Amino acid sequence: MSVISDKLATLPEKSGVYIMLDEYENILYVGKAKILKNRVRQYFHNNLKSEKTMALVEKIADFRYIITPNEYEALILENNLIKQHNPPYNILLKDDKTYPYIRINVKDKFPRVEVSYRLRSDGAKYFGPYMLGISVYDILEVIRTVFPLRHCKNMPKKECLDYHIGLCSAPCSGKVTSEEYASYVSDVIKFLDGDYKFVEDILRKKMLLFAEKEEFELAKHYRDVLGILEKLVRKQTIPFKQDLNIDVFTMVGNGLYSVVNCFSVRGGKFLGGNNYPYYDVDNANGLASFIMQYYGKNHILCNEIITGTELEFKEELADYLGQKAGRKIVINTPSGGIRKQLVEMGESNGTEYLSAQMEKFNRYQELTVGAVEQLKKLLSLPVLPRRTECYDISHISGTNKVASMVVFTDGEKDSRHYRHFKIRLPGNNDFASMHEALTRRLEKIGNCDDLSFSAKPDLIIIDGGKGQLSSALKAAEETGHSDVCFISLAKREEEVFLPGKSESVILPRNSLALKFIVRIRDEAHRFAITHHRNLRKKQMTESELTKIPGIGRKKAAALLSAFHKIPAIKEAGEEELLAVEGINRKDAENIKKYFEETENEV
Repeated sequence: MSVISDKLATLPEKSGVYIMLDEYENILYVGKAKILKNRVRQYFHNNLKSEKTMALVEKIADFRYIITPNEYEALILENNLIKQHNPPYNILLKDDKTYPYIRINVKDKFPRVEVSYRLRSDGAKYFGPYMLGISVYDILEVIRTVFPLRHCKNMPKKECLDYHIGLCSAPCSGKVTSEEYASYVSDVIKFLDGDYKFVEDILRKKMLLFAEKEEFELAKHYRDVLGILEKLVRKQTIPFKQDLNIDVFTMVGNGLYSVVNCFSVRGGKFLGGNNYPYYDVDNANGLASFIMQYYGKNHILCNEIITGTELEFKEELADYLGQKAGRKIVINTPSGGIRKQLVEMGESNGTEYLSAQMEKFNRYQELTVGAVEQLKKLLSLPVLPRRTECYDISHISGTNKVASMVVFTDGEKDSRHYRHFKIRLPGNNDFASMHEALTRRLEKIGNCDDLSFSAKPDLIIIDGGKGQLSSALKAAEETGHSDVCFISLAKREEEVFLPGKSESVILPRNSLALKFIVRIRDEAHRFAITHHRNLRKKQMTESELTKIPGIGRKKAAALLSAFHKIPAIKEAGEEELLAVEGINRKDAENIKKYFEETENEV
């Protein structure tokens, strides 16, 4: 603690970012501060800490800080460091889900209504995003039933079934003028902007009309769609007297677990929301970080952001988002009125979600972080293996040899860091192959632009027994990385072998630790097998192409890179073939001739 005490005394009274480290110099937490001296001291001098903060402070062995020119730069730097290092005590938006929009390309003569998961600057009108609780397909069903717009991507030359059952006005065959069609589109836009009453009237009139005609199937269909509309209206109704576009972020917690609720209001209508588990130890700091990450993945379509917690970096965040959106963005923490009601709605939803998810949260911690902590304890590992890598070799009789590297972070799959090695050594010596793969991997630690290779693992798991482990340890010694922990896992009895011990360790069959290492071992095996099969398939395909006169492996690879599959090469014209690098006129003729001849073979 003396190291920390000495550093606390020299902290500057300037803005910046601070980085908390454990005894192994792993990054535990990244935070931003308007005044570094005041903020960092709070962790060690303030007795009013949450359970999460106390758990963090117990693990801090040292800290670093980076002074920034201003508070705005501190906000940006913190965001970049969190994304790069994924610290365990920071909030991290792991949800990669993109939400749907409704798109109408008003530049088309006869536009159609479609779902889009990407918002482009293409002149089309977009409505959304529609989050959990509001089904975009329910909205489309109402539109399809009420407005006779085309649904086909490419207009046919004559009317289809949709026209004959009253769902399309058949612009393809001139059954409707462009002016009439435009009026339908205008009504759809009015409906999507929140005017539901005239649509409800249309559905009700048609339901009664078909009931009077005793066409009960059609009457039932309109009744069902009317029911869908009524549900949508109930879900989307918020008592706004004005059209506002707002995103709302609220946070609730129980001292140990927290959740952020996020939802959108567009044109005064609720478009659904979502809940995100929240791990940050600093509420005001963490919520600003969450909002930064959220808009890194989603478009900024609102004009105002409401938060349930006063943000310390509110002005800097508004500035950053305004520059990103190209217009002014206001951030408010309301104390009353309709905006306060929106905050209370978000907090209510978050509380309900947190209550329902507590059991799942605990189970998640058990299976991931809990499993890793148990593994450290049962095997007496010198460090907690936050980053665990596992390696497996795959080949058939020494051909197409590959090694897989899979990575788990805090007990959870981290597939963005998975890598393959194509083994260069001849023969089918698994020990030598493992030695080669580990040598090539360990040589890259701290010496590579690839973040996965440059990162130092806390634990490496080898698929195999004593022989494979010995090969890996030899590679570690030769590359100067003997400080990395190694174990191996033999398949037959799930025995764990440790360096320097002749006897294997048998972990309890029902232990989370054993389930974790079996899970990562099986993932490494799956990843290796999949890559090996792809190589064999590619080799077989290349072999087929190299039967063609003048086509060697290099030209075959170029053809596959351009067309991906043999049937596509077979159907390609000469000019398309000539566009491939290395293919000349004679090659193109030979390719066409070869496939013509093989097609005619009996």
